[in-house]
Amino acid sequence: MRIGLVGYDGPGRLLQAPLIASTPGAQLVGLVTGSPAPGAELSRAYPGVTCHADMAGLIAAGVDSLVIATPLGEREAQVREALLRGLPVVCASPLARTLAEAEELLALAERRGVPLCIHQPRRWDSDLLTLARLLREKRLGRVRLFESRLQLTDLTAAGLGTEAGLLLELGSHLVDQALLLFGPVERVYAEAQFPRGDPAREREFFLSLRHRSGVVSHLSGSGLQRCPQRLRVVGERGVYSVDGLDGQAAALRQGRTPRSEKGSWGAEEHQRWGWLSVGEERSRVPSERGRWDLFYEGWLAALTQGAPLPVTPRETLACLAILEAARQSARTGESLAVEGRAETAERSLTGAQGRARRSSANVE
Repeated sequence: MRIGLVGYDGPGRLLQAPLIASTPGAQLVGLVTGSPAPGAELSRAYPGVTCHADMAGLIAAGVDSLVIATPLGEREAQVREALLRGLPVVCASPLARTLAEAEELLALAERRGVPLCIHQPRRWDSDLLTLARLLREKRLGRVRLFESRLQLTDLTAAGLGTEAGLLLELGSHLVDQALLLFGPVERVYAEAQFPRGDPAREREFFLSLRHRSGVVSHLSGSGLQRCPQRLRVVGERGVYSVDGLDGQAAALRQGRTPRSEKGSWGAEEHQRWGWLSVGEERSRVPSERGRWDLFYEGWLAALTQGAPLPVTPRETLACLAILEAARQSARTGESLAVEGRAETAERSLTGAQGRARRSSANVE
């Protein structure tokens, strides 16, 4: 599978390129980069990969799929162009600034019969996979509270953009994790702080989500400072807590990849394992390996074997519906209902699909 990467500069260089190149069956064949020449470092890391000034040149050189990791303001037009050309697309998260924009792109993908998937690598963080295991084993009992934080002083080094504000850049990952673990959200309350003179880009945020399951998620993000505690989950039987970030981004910065590390990729050292507290007893919980590499394996399986997309359109809309409600809540100070927002978008998407099918039938 020949894959082209649009947006090598920044997160694409740290995150997308090494993960694509490590995926069995995938071949990273070209990059769109602002650099005039590839440079020795890039040539050593990805021998034979060609560099292009724009997406049109990359497509003309021949690709089977595109990964778009450009700044959020550029993504919509690039995703649209790729879909119109019939190319399957992976897009960095979030897909768009608004729910309506995302709905439009997903409807276009459906009309064209072209797969469109959002890259959500933090579904495969070590701590999240470990928590999912504890939930399956019912080690915590009924969960009441989920606290999750991403507090980073260097967003680019973590493989994230900065231009859209932290609520979208960090919140899209935190909300996706909460939905994956605890299901649909009924209400959201949000607070946000903005740099002086820039009311569109949050530098800190806090979200309180009330899930239909009864779980309450407290999610927060900051670009000002680091917080040792990554997550804490309070259940009726026990509490699971983790300090420090998943180590996969740091490994990629050091030049280690799933291909070079093989079976040890994503393994956390003992001192980085989380804690399980039950009554007065507190013990380390062996961590699952982080598996960011599984996203692109799933993407190839979807394209070549008809497997489900790693992240579905429904999940993408649900996440953006919450983020959109959160921005409104942060402005008004009110708790807002979320149920119905994503469902309305899904109905509109389904309607667009039906209209497209009827139109095609009439043409035929």
